[in-house]
This record gives sequence, structure tokens and C-alpha cells, in this order.
Amino acid sequence: MWLNSTAQNALRAVLYIANQHGSEPVRVDEIAAALECPRNYLSKTLHTLTRAGVLTSMRGRHGGFQLAVAPEALHLGQVVASFVPAGERCLLGRSGCGSTQTCLVHHRWSRVASRVEEFFGKTTVAELLLQDPATRII
Repeated sequence: MWLNSTAQNALRAVLYIANQHGSEPVRVDEIAAALECPRNYLSKTLHTLTRAGVLTSMRGRHGGFQLAVAPEALHLGQVVASFVPAGERCLLGRSGCGSTQTCLVHHRWSRVASRVEEFFGKTTVAELLLQDPATRII
């Protein structure tokens, strides 16, 4: 599973929101500035995450986005699921690869793809936030 730019920005936004220690919602303008990402593009991504149950959103003067799930219970796979086509495992992007025919790299890549899927399925947002703040970028 390779992450497209929207999935990458979704993951970065969720990590940024989770990294905020206050209980106040985080505004899209703040997130967009921190991630150096276009506001309108990011807003659509955040609303997709809200519909997926990853985030909650509040309107108004004190509105913004918050995690809908505790960081300890939020797996990376949940964050990127809305942005990665289901079942896409072929390194070459072949849609039928693996069912009846395989591409040239299928047998070697499938082992790697399984490990990547395992990483996204088992790694939580909280685990990533444990890294030393002085050495991390989001």
C-alpha cells in the first residue's frame, strides 16, 4: 500500500490534531498553515475523516476538528482507509493482479504489502506520538 498525497495529508493532519494537548478543537486554518497545505483541499480531507468517524467537527467561532477516537484506539489504517482504494496491493497498479494472473513483481511484493498492511492495522496514533518531540516533524 502506497499512500497518495491525500492519504498522507490526512495522516499528517490527524497526527497534528492528536499532538495538540488542549481539549479545544483545532481550526482548519491552523492545521493548513502547520502542514503547509492548501486550506480548501485540507478542509475536504478533514470532512472526509469526519464522515469516517476519525474526527469530529464543530462549527462556529470556537469550532474546529478533534479526534473522535482516543489516540490509543485509533489505528493508522482507519485514518487512511477513506483515501486508499480497497484491496489495492499491486506495486504496478494492476487491478486484476493476484486474483487469476500476477504481475512480474507480485510474488516478491505481496510479502512486503502484507507487512505494510499489518503496520497500518496495528500501529496507533498514540504510538507515533511517543517519539521525542524535539526530534519529530509532522
